[in-house]
Amino acid sequence: MKTLLSSLFMLSFFLFTVSGRGNDNQTREQVGSENGHVVQIYSTPDMVELTNHWISGFEKSNPNAKIDVTEITNKSQISEGQVYLTTEVLKTEPSWKMVIGHDIVVPIFNAKNPLIEKLNEQGLTSKDFTRILSESANWSTIINEGNTALIRAYISDNEQVISKLADFTGLTSEIIKTKNIVSASELVSAIQNDVYAVGFCKLTDVLNSEENSYAGQIAILPIDKNENGQIDGFENIFNNPKELTRGAWIGKYPKELCGDIFAFAAGQPKNEAVQEFLTWVINDGQESLGTLGFSNLSSKERTAGMLALSEPVIAPEPVISTPGFPAWGILFLAALAVLLVVAFVRFKRKQKAGIVSEDIEITPALNVNTVAAPAGLYYDKSHTWAFMEKDGQVKIGINDFLQHLTGQLTQVKMKAAGEKVRKGEKIFTIIREGKQLEIYSPVSGYIKQYNEDLLTSPEKLNLSPYSDGWVYQIEPANWLRETRFMYMADKFRDWLDEEFTRLKDFLATSANSNALVYNHIVLQDGGELTDNVLADLGPEVWEDFQTNFLDTSK
Repeated sequence: MKTLLSSLFMLSFFLFTVSGRGNDNQTREQVGSENGHVVQIYSTPDMVELTNHWISGFEKSNPNAKIDVTEITNKSQISEGQVYLTTEVLKTEPSWKMVIGHDIVVPIFNAKNPLIEKLNEQGLTSKDFTRILSESANWSTIINEGNTALIRAYISDNEQVISKLADFTGLTSEIIKTKNIVSASELVSAIQNDVYAVGFCKLTDVLNSEENSYAGQIAILPIDKNENGQIDGFENIFNNPKELTRGAWIGKYPKELCGDIFAFAAGQPKNEAVQEFLTWVINDGQESLGTLGFSNLSSKERTAGMLALSEPVIAPEPVISTPGFPAWGILFLAALAVLLVVAFVRFKRKQKAGIVSEDIEITPALNVNTVAAPAGLYYDKSHTWAFMEKDGQVKIGINDFLQHLTGQLTQVKMKAAGEKVRKGEKIFTIIREGKQLEIYSPVSGYIKQYNEDLLTSPEKLNLSPYSDGWVYQIEPANWLRETRFMYMADKFRDWLDEEFTRLKDFLATSANSNALVYNHIVLQDGGELTDNVLADLGPEVWEDFQTNFLDTSK
């Protein structure tokens, strides 16, 4: 009941605070205007379309709202009481700001580039872009089998584009500015007229507003994020704006090229209409972002935005109580009834989904830095490890990444000693409360021994997967050849970073679609995972994980 009690406490505190402010004659229907005047929102040119889109949506939900947008080009003076929406980097930090969405900086090229097929297959790394922006590079130095045509680079005259490119390439802004700095429209025109040119701008600069596509003859230059010399399936997000913005949201796109869009002001907005509008923007308004080339806020960012909009709580002045039950008390009882109904519905959903506990607890974050990867071991794509001991026998087990996903295991099924195994075949089964995953062998050979301790203490796979939690001791048959396809230390961590992205993609499409209750434990912050993320998910998700994640890894 922790969630319910916490919610009740916050609700009662809020209602008590509201009740202490005295009577407020302004009703919900009156929100959107102040003394009958239109409320102004100020926007930079690149944000006008999105701002108008937001205002239109807000006014549909609030028919009496009266909000207008004024385009500005100079933000050097921030006037008191005015709220600005922008994607640009500010020269001076305002006293109040909040993030209301994310923007994307993209490398573009001509869709008729003779090397387009090779570029889409191979992609470019951050080092390639560094070379393009720091020297007079030609295509033969970037792409194998490329020709000697010079790469002309154009950069949008937007400070955030330049700043993000500096972060991505490691170059200084001064070096980047030695290239062709032009307006967004001039950049698009230059790329359309030069098949060998490359440009850098905002995604919004190259959108075809009528459909989910890019401007005529413009394509996005694929980025080889994991720098393995090819565009892997999970990296292939550049075909259309919808795929790209979604990919950026779940971590498939370099974070250095993802910027922010802000609302800022000289001080915290006091106008109720403006507060209502910004509250709508960071909640319902997020649905508009993807269609216009931006990316959504995470749940944490939305919470932070709500806190930024909240006025400091001021203790109410003592008042003389009057007979009768206070209005806020009636509201509290009504809200209590609603919360009890919601809690009951959630409980029934969990029962239906097979979740035993009454509340799903939020566990610590899981990322590549929390996964142990001792040096000296070989790591296989099947999420197993192998280590040759002095006597030539090889011990194997599951890696720390996999045990972090499953939570504490309750059973292990293993083959008998003496059996022959081949690399890539199912070799043992790990089980948690009836839900199971089949694990594939990282090596070929003969099983000499299995870890009998796991039969009575399967939790050793979680507590010490690289030592006491070993599964088999195997006499290897093709050790030297098979280890060539495994990873060690740093290479393993690089690959693991890709696996985290693939996992987020899997959870976004599988776990979230299976039951609403799972929304609390997967992808909860627009990409930040929770530890033991599979532990409380149902067997249907584990089966999906086996088929669409583990089976495609080996």
